[in-house]
Amino acid sequence: MSDLIIKNGLVYDPLNDIDGEKKDIYVKDGVVVNKVNGDAKVIDANGMIIMPGGVDIHSHIAGAKVNAGRTLRPEDKVPESNEKKTKIRRSGTGFSVPSTWATGYRYATLGYTTVCEPAMPLLEARHTHDEFLELPIIDKLAMPIFGNNWYVLKYVRENDIEKLAAYVNWILKATKGYAIKIVNPGGVENWAWGKNCDSVDSPVLYWDVTPRQIVESLAKANELLGLPHSIHVHCNNLGHPGNYEHTIETFKICEGIEPYSERERSLHITHCQFDAYAGTNWGNFESGASQIAEYLNSHKHVSLDCGQVVFTKYATTTMTGDGPWEHALHHLGGTSPWGAKPGMKWINGQVEAESGSGIVPYFFSPKTGVNAVQWAIGLELMLLIKDPWQISHTTDHPNGAPFTTYPMVFKWLMDRKSRKDMLENVVSKKASTKTILPDLDREYTLSELCVVTRAGNAKTLGLRDRGHLGVGAIGDVAIYKLDPNKMNGKAIEKAFSRAAYTIKEGQIIVKNGEIMASPMGTLIRAEGKIKENIHDVMMEEVKASWRDHYSINFNNYAVQDAYAPKEKIINHTL
Repeated sequence: MSDLIIKNGLVYDPLNDIDGEKKDIYVKDGVVVNKVNGDAKVIDANGMIIMPGGVDIHSHIAGAKVNAGRTLRPEDKVPESNEKKTKIRRSGTGFSVPSTWATGYRYATLGYTTVCEPAMPLLEARHTHDEFLELPIIDKLAMPIFGNNWYVLKYVRENDIEKLAAYVNWILKATKGYAIKIVNPGGVENWAWGKNCDSVDSPVLYWDVTPRQIVESLAKANELLGLPHSIHVHCNNLGHPGNYEHTIETFKICEGIEPYSERERSLHITHCQFDAYAGTNWGNFESGASQIAEYLNSHKHVSLDCGQVVFTKYATTTMTGDGPWEHALHHLGGTSPWGAKPGMKWINGQVEAESGSGIVPYFFSPKTGVNAVQWAIGLELMLLIKDPWQISHTTDHPNGAPFTTYPMVFKWLMDRKSRKDMLENVVSKKASTKTILPDLDREYTLSELCVVTRAGNAKTLGLRDRGHLGVGAIGDVAIYKLDPNKMNGKAIEKAFSRAAYTIKEGQIIVKNGEIMASPMGTLIRAEGKIKENIHDVMMEEVKASWRDHYSINFNNYAVQDAYAPKEKIINHTL
């Protein structure tokens, strides 16, 4: 691996308080260093900006649910999405749910080098890792789903946080996972009986627990283990008018839970746009983003990511572990480019003793009032929350839109004129009357954009070796052709759509938007620390009841080491 020098560019590195400073970056053996000696490859970044490689905190890129989405939608293979094979890259396809190789190429072209798959059913973890092995360039991490797992519900009911923590830690090792994911806590278990949990205090049938207890117990277990990321929560009642109140109630659950010493926050709420709705029905539907932002601006224990809606030419593919919501969306139907389609295609999934899922195609139309308000709510959250370290940019790929639309969102965040044009000429007037977006003057700086797409995401995930360009950081760098003194919406979108260079561990992967190399990335997983005797007792209990819950033998459950030929284990507690 040759050394690399990046010269003459303007560096944006918020974790090291560097804001548009002209300085050189040196990479040796895949790591940022102070200086390199002898021959080194030189990139002249004059007239360009330099940032760390992008870090996506929440994007559905691999696993059984994603593959089912591909199967459900042959029409997603639109001509524009077809990737031709070259000497370096493989062929691929898929607009909203790209094939594995295409996913890696497209992320690299945008300057992203690390992506988190945020919903991995435990029993289907091997499938996720199978796809990871076919997903080039980017580093990957996956979050196992815990919020409706029968063993979790058992330990929550018994209020046994130590055994709960031991179970979580075992699952992280068995599935090669990274963090605790909670989807509609209790609601997915109720969905097995045709019911749901529409608040944090709804009863979970036959378990004598509530979503509040599930979230609180898993948060305590997370801190006991000292995991690098806080619990990652998809709230109850997602997608329904009035749900912002339930979201704030979820925030409050973790107010008194002290994060362990290496982390600032005890709770992360994901794709919060879908949880920031006011009104009582779709007729009086409006934004609740102001109330969400007001809470975050006065409380530091919670972070969130956005889940921005973006309008595209084709329908996207909504997919989530929240089976009851997808059932509701299926009945809502939706508008498609070919006309109204109530009762669109739908997949419902159930993973024995663990979780569920749902998949529905959906077309977000700018002329549909509800969709226009959803689009505006995501931007409101990004613009109203004062501290960019508390919010991450996502589209909840592919739910709000494919990740390939990110540059459009960057344009709206950084250029008020582009937002104004959307409000006045593109979207339904309800986006102006049911939200306060027209009144927001804030424009993101390049440094703030770097926080919500890189630095803040890495920090929130607890990934200390990326999201910055300081000495010791992994040599992941993104370079864009953009003049900070001549920025407008068009220039911003164009620059971030095709990186001038994407560098992965010191190797040039992308040059002028073209793939130059296709190495495989690293699997990142995490482990906590638990008392050995507690682990042993927990395992005895799990094994004793295993055959009552599973159709698979216990010894076939864990993901084998062969699925992780290149891995990095994060353990801050040792």
